Amino acid sequence: MILEFSTKTFEKEKIILAGKEEYIIRGGRHLFELLPKAFAGIHQIGVIGWSSQGPAQAQNLRDSLAGTNIKVKVGLRKNSSSIPLVEKAGFTRENGTLGEMYEVISESDLSILLISDAAQAENYQQIFEAIRPGATLGLSHGFLLGYLKNIGESFPENINVIAVCPKGMGPSVRRLYEHGKTIHGAGINSSFAIHQDVNEKATDYALGWAVAIGSPTIFQTTLESEYKSDIFGERGILLGAVHGIVESLYRWFIRYGDSQEEAYINSVESLTGAITKMISKNGILSIYKSLNNTDRQTFKKAYSAAYHPAFEILMEIYDEVAYGNEIRSVIEANNRHQRFPIGKIDGTQMWQVGVNVRANRQPEKIPIHPVTAGVYVATMMAQVDLLKEKGHLYSEIVNESIIEAVDSLNPYMHQKGVAFMVDNCSITARLGARKWAPRFDYIFCQQTFTALDDDKQADEKVFENFLTNDIHQALSVCAQLRPCVDIFG
Repeated sequence: MILEFSTKTFEKEKIILAGKEEYIIRGGRHLFELLPKAFAGIHQIGVIGWSSQGPAQAQNLRDSLAGTNIKVKVGLRKNSSSIPLVEKAGFTRENGTLGEMYEVISESDLSILLISDAAQAENYQQIFEAIRPGATLGLSHGFLLGYLKNIGESFPENINVIAVCPKGMGPSVRRLYEHGKTIHGAGINSSFAIHQDVNEKATDYALGWAVAIGSPTIFQTTLESEYKSDIFGERGILLGAVHGIVESLYRWFIRYGDSQEEAYINSVESLTGAITKMISKNGILSIYKSLNNTDRQTFKKAYSAAYHPAFEILMEIYDEVAYGNEIRSVIEANNRHQRFPIGKIDGTQMWQVGVNVRANRQPEKIPIHPVTAGVYVATMMAQVDLLKEKGHLYSEIVNESIIEAVDSLNPYMHQKGVAFMVDNCSITARLGARKWAPRFDYIFCQQTFTALDDDKQADEKVFENFLTNDIHQALSVCAQLRPCVDIFG
């Protein structure tokens, strides 16, 4: 995939990832003075919804645009339970910054749609009817495009359609924006996409939006590529796969004689603690290089045993996303859960043991277990290789399969367990993680651990591809573009 964009307001910067050119925009508070130019023709930005991203983006936009003639107004359903929270944040009917969602959409020049994916699918016709011709629809996820493709519909042809997708949860978007007031480079990186441009201003609108919410680095993507990699990634290494990995490892360690506490430490603690931190600081290869010779051989066997089973499930997930089946599944599940709410995922013995382990944690004693490392890294690399096959940009692959995992999501599991990680995400992500984690658990038990039990030798070709993979160079570049403050929080 080759993408190009031009901007009349900001300066592009070229980066080389695995021998391929990409262009980024570097953000920063010094660019806030350029926002009126970037938003030329926009007098009101409507932020629709107040779930995870809504509070962060509305407040960040308001603060960044203070002193300009651009108003930020929140739109909610009538009688929404979020009204008190919105008012506490300073958006009120009295000062003209709070209104009913369709009224706000109809009067806004840019409407940023941050309601749930299922709500977007249910209400898209009313939303489209409310948008004025020539106005701009902003999304922070491409789910709606996937849904429209499923039903043979499309966005109205007379509006701009853009996306800015922060690479972290809403609370972190706000927290790091506030850090940015005193710490240069703080904020959450974002990708941006231009799906429709009817007035030749859409690119600057999207970049202005990303700068205004505090993104220190802004990468380019497409709306279709974003929703495919995002929905796929949540079901893969970001949430579903990592859950399946630790569940299966815990039982495997128990079977080999570990105590419950030892099994939790060697599975969850090792993955979310030592392994995650080392990848974050030094890259994926550093895990293998940090091991002694004996543990390197164990890592190689675990990597070889896990790579192909993981790739098989990941191929299935990608196809299900690309063909629209996962989007249909989310819509159907949302209807079912009106009767049967989403269930708990941390009530088993394993996660109860984890409560005590975390309470008595000694961080310096958390090991890098070579089996855990081999299985986890193999699954991550399988996801990377599949996305490369499908033509995704290296910046997207690195950010959504590696950096988001180790910097943003795994630390949530490390702090309070799997439910704290998964259930701080969107409904779409929560549903996907619950659906696919058991599939990873099953295939690792059936294929990976049986290979390890039989002491099957490492696949040298598969492992050589790991050692020489061009993703390592791409990660080293993108890692330098990360926020200077930890994303987690």
